Amino acid sequence: MLVIPGFSGKDTCDGVTRRELLRIGGSAILGLSLADLFRGEAQARKKDEQAIGFGKAKSIILIYLQGGPSHIDLWDPKEETKVASIFKTINTKTSGLQFTELMPKLAQVTDKVTMIRSMSYTPVGLFNHTAAIYQMMTGYTADKVSPSGQLEPPTPKDFPNFGSNIIKFKPPTVPMLPFVMLPRPLQESNVIGKGGTAGFLGRAYDPYTLYPDNADNDNKAMDKIRVEDLKLRDEVTPRRMTRREKLRNTINEGMPALEKATAKYDLDEYYGKALGLVVSGRARKAFDLDAEKKELREKYGDNTFGKSLLLARRLVEAGTRVVEVNWPKVANSDNHSWDVHIGLPERMKKQSAPMLDAGLSALIADLDDRGLLSETLVVCVGEFGRSPQRGVSTSGNGNSADGRDHWPYCFTACVAGGGVKKNFVYGKSDKTASAPAENPVHPRELLATMYHCMGINPATLVYNHLNQPRELVQGEPVTGILS
Repeated sequence: MLVIPGFSGKDTCDGVTRRELLRIGGSAILGLSLADLFRGEAQARKKDEQAIGFGKAKSIILIYLQGGPSHIDLWDPKEETKVASIFKTINTKTSGLQFTELMPKLAQVTDKVTMIRSMSYTPVGLFNHTAAIYQMMTGYTADKVSPSGQLEPPTPKDFPNFGSNIIKFKPPTVPMLPFVMLPRPLQESNVIGKGGTAGFLGRAYDPYTLYPDNADNDNKAMDKIRVEDLKLRDEVTPRRMTRREKLRNTINEGMPALEKATAKYDLDEYYGKALGLVVSGRARKAFDLDAEKKELREKYGDNTFGKSLLLARRLVEAGTRVVEVNWPKVANSDNHSWDVHIGLPERMKKQSAPMLDAGLSALIADLDDRGLLSETLVVCVGEFGRSPQRGVSTSGNGNSADGRDHWPYCFTACVAGGGVKKNFVYGKSDKTASAPAENPVHPRELLATMYHCMGINPATLVYNHLNQPRELVQGEPVTGILS
């Protein structure tokens, strides 16, 4: 079938890049034949396929440390007196790479990861959480930013979350939830979910949200998740949702009988997918954390974050394409939030860092032990780092003498699996960790790398609510971290 790229807001199942559109436009001028055009497109696809790291990941887990963790106090310690962490420095398995004493477990699995120590961007306006989160999730800056740096609530005009783009072009190959977000939404103050939806792609590509009540304060919140929490998408009509409880009961009572009964019906796409998901039993089994050995559950941590990471592993193992685990606390909040304007020593040492250290190290080791790390891309990052100097205001917020303010000019990301080098450090911060000294990486480039590893050209076009072509992200993959 001949498909004209860009026609009526449609695109091919593989998408089309801006470069291809330009090539199509110029073909008539140059007198190229249709065969020449197709030959060129095939060569471009082959070039992508042969690119280092391209398509090596089958799934992705983003561990989003909303609130902005202090890179200096976790994994980029400095000796400079004015900025040095109060925490001791420890060695890791990677030669020359040091963490602080807050990350002893992660230090033992650095032979499986790449640390990017040169994440950096210059903010547009005030660099508060919502605008930074939106950029990190979509690759684009927002049009409307309030004086406080916050944005308007999510709208259908928003750019899509990276996960929505991925499942559009790489849907699951088995009946399974394609994109899951847990255990709480992206949030700063009363702005909830900005950057966490499919935006102009349409609600069919929204993530399945798994937000147990009180997830940010109740470490047992994940234990309350049951099969009944699964629900059909909003696109499914009320007629198809009738007697859902009866359907669930029927499933539990007799799976073989249901499969036989539904096989003869010509079910439409959405209903078929929803019913297939429930019938397959994959989701039900994935949510059963008790199926894991107690010893492994303890390694992840008996808290909301640790259990979310364990569930993330079970989901990708069952066929989910994208899992986004958001730190279980509102970005600008207290206690185990990463927004440490005040009380940094106590909060990081006794609350947030132990959960991150246990959960992240357990996830990486667990995926590797199961042979899943090579095909699962793991990315752990926040929306920015923290100010090198303690007790100063960089974003208009007040800070105690031991607190650090927002700092987008230099921070760290931890990346593993799915085509990424092991035992590697990319980029370097200067002596105060205030700016990259080598190889700066913009959030757009990190997103481009994620798409690349998933086998999607970052320059692929999608069409917004005005039927205008937009690239998935305007950035190039960081090939220096790929293998």
